[in-house]
Amino acid sequence: MSKLAEQLLYQLKSRGPQSAATLAAACAITPMGAHKQLQALLQQGLLTAEDEVRGAGRPTRIWSLSAAGHARFPDRHGDLAVQLIRQAAQVLGPQALEQLIEARERETLALYQAKLLGKPSLAAKVRALAALRAEEGYMARVEVQGQGQARGASQVLLLIEDHCPICAAATQCQGFCRSELALFQACLGEGAQVVRVEHQLSGGRRCVYEIQARA
Repeated sequence: MSKLAEQLLYQLKSRGPQSAATLAAACAITPMGAHKQLQALLQQGLLTAEDEVRGAGRPTRIWSLSAAGHARFPDRHGDLAVQLIRQAAQVLGPQALEQLIEARERETLALYQAKLLGKPSLAAKVRALAALRAEEGYMARVEVQGQGQARGASQVLLLIEDHCPICAAATQCQGFCRSELALFQACLGEGAQVVRVEHQLSGGRRCVYEIQARA
């Protein structure tokens, strides 16, 4: 990334949402040069833009950091999560930590089930689940693998998560990974079979879940 792009991101991080003209003045460049670089950052998913009405005349475009833009700056939340997990196990005991994981699982399950309510098919549910996971930072998507090998077997769907935003916590306590597998199964119901076929913490590049209707 260019030095100018880094300057623009820093200005937005430290000063908040701004217009291209304000950013241009802060970085000592022309408004046209700022606008060109801002458009490039927008295409990369690092910025968002919103037109704001300020009196008479044309609206002013205001630029802000996206979630991905904020993520470019140092963040110690992973270290904090690991520390809290370790201390919870030491102070409260392993059983209390399991209870916390189960409570998180119940809360997340209720949220997911509400979002999946009324979806007409397993495929629709899986795609909705992937959308929810993507919003949470898992870079989730769905691929269709094809039909199962048995006669009349259902379509095999792959729920792929290319990123794990809780990797640090899951490394410290693999109960989170077990919980997520159980969460997907409960969310999709008894009519679905969910099998994790790739696992990041087991050496995989990503986490992949193979999902199909039970025979």
